[in-house]
Amino acid sequence: MSLAPRVVLVHRTTEYEELTARHGTHGQAAFFLSSRGRDIAEVAERHRRAREALTAVVSAIPLTWRQAWVERADLDRFLFAPEDVVVVVGQDGLVANVAKYLVGQPVVGIDTDPGRNPGVLVRHRPQDAGALLASAHGGSADELTMVEAVADDTQRLVALNEIYLGAAGHQTARYRLGLDEYGGAVEPQASSGVLVGTGTGATGWLRSVWQERGGGLPLPGPTDERLLWFVREAWPSPSTGTSLVAGELTASGRLSLTVESDRLIVFGDGMEGDAVELMWGQTVRVGVAGVRLRLVG
Repeated sequence: MSLAPRVVLVHRTTEYEELTARHGTHGQAAFFLSSRGRDIAEVAERHRRAREALTAVVSAIPLTWRQAWVERADLDRFLFAPEDVVVVVGQDGLVANVAKYLVGQPVVGIDTDPGRNPGVLVRHRPQDAGALLASAHGGSADELTMVEAVADDTQRLVALNEIYLGAAGHQTARYRLGLDEYGGAVEPQASSGVLVGTGTGATGWLRSVWQERGGGLPLPGPTDERLLWFVREAWPSPSTGTSLVAGELTASGRLSLTVESDRLIVFGDGMEGDAVELMWGQTVRVGVAGVRLRLVG
């Protein structure tokens, strides 16, 4: 007999919970904020809306379905199953945080704070959860392009928005940058790191770099099999160049980076605590991932 579907509720600790955990009580947290010209009421109200959204989603789960809860900080230790329906209750960034741990499971994004969140990935309201769950496995979903980095020791990292390659602490990184396309050009570089992003990432960090560079390259759409990459603050010197600082990757294209520092890291979607570490001489190749995020609605 097949298992009933499982709903996995992904959420994160609210600002109010973090404040009261740090200061002990509501009153002490309120005093801390008021002494700095802030009012705890706004933070407490956002917490209330987040809890109400979670309650509404839970009440919409069919009684015969299983359910599990996972907090953002525990995502790298949670085992998702093929039959799961993943419901992200929170902000757009939380969908990106969970995407790297999925392989085709449908994702429903529930916005806990409409008007404050852009709603690019958390597209739905809590009251819509019942209908969305009923159609999650058989209904329509957007197949969002993802980016992957694969190291020469088989370490692999996948991200929905962008992948960053550079030194821990964002200090100067030294490496050799290469392109499979354009005749396989290779250039030694020293920079603040390399950013490779998707069309979904074009609403965040990637877009800010793109704007600083004058927007010369057309941004990809969320479902386009095309990536943009940018070298951050490349430094010219007798041994390092600045000719390969931006470009695009098609579905078959790959950007390669060979480490010439003691240690570089690769992380995706802001999850620096779940990074791939690379040592001197190692090579990592970045391109369009073979998996996509299935975002319902």
